[in-house]
Amino acid sequence: MLREHLGGRGISDDRVLAAFAAVPREEFVPGQYRDQAYIDAPLEIGEGQTISQPYTVAFMTQLLDPEPGDIILEVGTGSGYQAAILSRLVAQVYTIERFGELAKNAAGVLKQLGYRNVEVSVGDGSTGLPDKAPFDGVVVTAAAPKIPQPLLDQLKVGGRMVLPVGETSSQDMMVITKTETGTEERRYPGFRFVPLVGEHGFEE
Repeated sequence: MLREHLGGRGISDDRVLAAFAAVPREEFVPGQYRDQAYIDAPLEIGEGQTISQPYTVAFMTQLLDPEPGDIILEVGTGSGYQAAILSRLVAQVYTIERFGELAKNAAGVLKQLGYRNVEVSVGDGSTGLPDKAPFDGVVVTAAAPKIPQPLLDQLKVGGRMVLPVGETSSQDMMVITKTETGTEERRYPGFRFVPLVGEHGFEE
């Protein structure tokens, strides 16, 4: 996975690669998929949700470019894998999941594996976690029709948000850097995520 799916496709950040080497992906997939844990493909985790392919998780993490002292918000806990990767790179991860059963399972795995700097919440991720804001970075692991304003409001000036934006069939990966006067944006086309459902996402 590290050599072919990540390094071979442009993931060059040594800290990101070290985090992927340290986190056992097989612990975050359902038992029937454990033998497929390291293929570069998304896998079903229940509730109509997936764990993203390793390359996509690595690409988003590299775009986020987190620093060791950062406090990060993740929207869409899913299996907990992205949160585990981030926990190796930053001081604190707050992650929010709308499906209670997925949140419970992810929290259990994260605790079992010793990732103590991750806090899992259940709720509408499109509204963020204002009581924990501001954040140095925000990563959204579901597709939004547009940039959710509450998440931008909860981002520090100088902070970065990474999220897929577009229709439910295809999205651009966006990197939004918050500045004193507005935002700076970059786009990378060709992604497909499950939809972000909530007040500032797609309707249920």
